[in-house]
Amino acid sequence: MNILDENILEDQRHLLSTWRVPFRQIGREVERKGVQDAEIIPFLLTLRQPTFFTIDRDFYERGLCHARYSLIFLDVKQSEAAIFTRRIPRHNEFDTQAKRMGCVIRATHIRISLWRLHAEQEAYWGWAA
Repeated sequence: MNILDENILEDQRHLLSTWRVPFRQIGREVERKGVQDAEIIPFLLTLRQPTFFTIDRDFYERGLCHARYSLIFLDVKQSEAAIFTRRIPRHNEFDTQAKRMGCVIRATHIRISLWRLHAEQEAYWGWAA
């Protein structure tokens, strides 16, 4: 299940819908509007294998790795959130839910950085993979 942070803009929601990317957004389809960052992780743990997309850099933290969810920090302009929300799950290294679980991912135009559960070092992937 793809969950969008409430900070993802309406036009980006519309693009994802147009592309038929399934998602639910905090403050709309799930949870309440104005939910605090500290409440998001406990909420994700109530869901079945969610992938959480956000433009909030506070979520790119090694200590947030958990086997029951994945976090994806979109380190791009707000107007590009939909493109990267669709692009990451198409990448060979993240194209199944099982490959994403336990990861905290940072996506930029240049590369993907990530922490995996129990990893000692940050890993990096290019977009060409």
